[in-house]
Formats: sequence, structure tokens, C-alpha cells
Amino acid sequence: MRVAIKHEFLNVDRTGHVIGHDAGDTLVRRLLRLFPGAHLIGARGQRFPDLDIVPLEMVDAGQTLIINMDVVDSVTVWRGCRTLTERPRVMNFLWWDVNRYDNPVEKAALALSCALFPTFTNSERTSRATADMVRRWTVKPLADRARISGVNLGIRLEHVQPRDEPDIPVVLYPAIYVSERKQPNQFIDIVTAVAQRTPIRVEARLSGAHLASEPAMRLARQPWASVGPIVPSRADYWQALAHTTAFLATAAEESYGLEYVEALVAGAVGIFPDRDWAHALVPADYPFFYRTPAEAEDLLERAVTDTAACRQALDGAADGDFIGWLRDRHDDDNFEAAIAEHVMRWFGPVTVASTQTGHSSPSAA
Repeated sequence: MRVAIKHEFLNVDRTGHVIGHDAGDTLVRRLLRLFPGAHLIGARGQRFPDLDIVPLEMVDAGQTLIINMDVVDSVTVWRGCRTLTERPRVMNFLWWDVNRYDNPVEKAALALSCALFPTFTNSERTSRATADMVRRWTVKPLADRARISGVNLGIRLEHVQPRDEPDIPVVLYPAIYVSERKQPNQFIDIVTAVAQRTPIRVEARLSGAHLASEPAMRLARQPWASVGPIVPSRADYWQALAHTTAFLATAAEESYGLEYVEALVAGAVGIFPDRDWAHALVPADYPFFYRTPAEAEDLLERAVTDTAACRQALDGAADGDFIGWLRDRHDDDNFEAAIAEHVMRWFGPVTVASTQTGHSSPSAA
């Protein structure tokens, strides 16, 4: 059995490499590393030295497990493959917040998909939310049979670079989007108040589609702010994190929070809203949660004016080693081992293949 990965918004360059820095692109690259020789499913077929993009109707459905990142579409994917094989193999990879849909039709469609097909999620918290959604939006016989699991995505720890402390403290907008869920205007209000108290430099690196948005332009008008496109490489991204002093999270909801974990491991002091998704990322005694904008202002000012003491407080919340605590709990090796184990449990051995040599061998991934 081979693996094919379906993600609606593929970003593949002319050499056949998955590019882009958002979570979807990152996760596609992870899956391709984990399942060597896996195909991508796209609108039109393309062949590259190390990658094949195959339309769904051309997938060898009888010999392929489809890992679907477009979870709501899994019933349609299954039906398309059902014409080619008696038992299509479809697995959901739910890598976003289950509350993203307000429409009851979309909510029910998502719940039905997660009830019908084995579903692996991007965090333990998302797994619990998915199981609850399935119970509330589907019938009991389906909910009782649902197979749902997941672990924290984690990060690639080898990317972390040594600290490079800036002369003026740098505060990061910890996202590449300024969508409503991220509450960017609240971020701008708070950092504006702090900038009036003490010198800071605010940096925002945004997806191209969001650079011309009202929040982005509002922030860019401030003399202490720098708003630009996403950095061109992962090395540049981690270099920028290495000189980030603090970040301010304002999102109403997150399924995991990859950007926050990366910034924390790089040494930035994170100021979080007092919400369940944020508590799931850090030790129980984490000291920098706010309930009101005024509290956020005070905590952020403290983070940029007394950074060393804040880092000591973080260590104190994690038995003396906050970065070590993060590394133990947010290592992407744990995620990759877990998803490989669940693929084996749910579907059996996967054939990993080299597109360069044409050789293949059975593996437990």
C-alpha cells in the first residue's frame, strides 16, 4: 500500500518542491518525509524527479491510502475511489480548529467525515474537541465506532538558532494572517500602548494576501513597526526568531499553535490570553496570561523591559528549564512516530518508495 496526500492549496514550485510557510505546506512536507515516495493529489498530473502529482481519478485506489487534509471532502473522495475499488482507504488529517465552521451544514459534514473515516489530529486538544463534535453532530452508532487520535504537532528542534539579542526589544505578531480569529486589531491596540511607554520594535511577516489588509496597513503606519512578506526560507525565519524578544498572542482560538511554540523555543517571552488553547501549550504555572487588555499591556511591558527576569520566571514554572520542558513536549519526532503507528494500526504496512531509484519496500512507515 502506498500513500497519497490530498491538500487543496498545494504550493509546489517548478522543480517539484513544496514551498510556502503556512501550516498546511509545512505539514505536507512532513508527511512526504515520513512516507517517502508518496504522491500528492492535485487538479492536474505533474511529474518531477522526486515527486508525482496525480489527479484523484488517476490514483491507484486499490493500492493507495489517501491522507486527506481537506477533511470535509472525505466522503466525496471515498465515493470517487469506490468506482475503482471495493474498499477505498481514506484517512483524515485534521490540522485545524474544529470550530472554524459556523454553518450547521459544514459542521455536520465535518462531524460525519470524522465519524466515518479514521481521523488523526494535530493535537490532543483537537482530538478531544473532534470526539465531542462527533458525539453532538452524528448519530450514536457512528459516534461509537469513530476512530480519532492525535498528538501535538511539535517542531523541528534542529532548526533553533542561538539567541541574537536586539538593541531595541522586538515584539512579534505571531501569525502570517490577520484574519478575524487572530484579533489583529487587539494586538495593534496593545502594542501601541506599550510603544508609548517604552522603546520597542514590532515585526509582522504576513502572507501576501494579507499585506494589503486594513490591520496590516494600520500597523505599517506606525514608526516603530515593520510589516513585510514572509521571509524567503526557514533559515531566515529561525534567524528572525532568534532576535525576537517577546510576542503577544491575541487569537480567540487555535487548534495547536505552531508559531507560538517555535517562538517560545527560540527564546521569546510569550504573552498569552487566558484561554484553553494557550494553557495546552505551556506548563501549568506559566506566569504570563492576561484576562484584559490592560493586563496584556503590563505583561508585555515587563517582557521587553525586564526580559532576563521573565525568562527566570519561565524556568521557575518548569522545574528550572522551560526550554527543556518545551523540547520534551513539542518534538515533532513524537508526532511523526504517532501518526506512523496509527497508519499501521488502521490500515496496515505502507510501501515506501524512492522516486529516484524506482525501488520500493514494505514498511511500518
